[in-house]
Amino acid sequence: MNRSEAIKRLNAVFCDVFDDDSIKIADTTSAADIDDWDSLEHINLISAAEDEFGMRFKMKEVSGMKNVGEMLDLICERGN
Repeated sequence: MNRSEAIKRLNAVFCDVFDDDSIKIADTTSAADIDDWDSLEHINLISAAEDEFGMRFKMKEVSGMKNVGEMLDLICERGN
């Protein structure tokens, strides 16, 4: 999967999870950039991303993600 397609799809996931159509994610976007992104919403976000891309992240991957770019790297590597 190319990064451009992945970021569009992931952006839609963010808009849905945070119920905010104005969100525009970038590689550097992190929890500090989105007001409602707390630990509970992080779980919802991971679950929604897994559903969107038909994949499962490992706990080690989830706990190591520092920003959207790292999530996109994993999504693009697996290529669904």
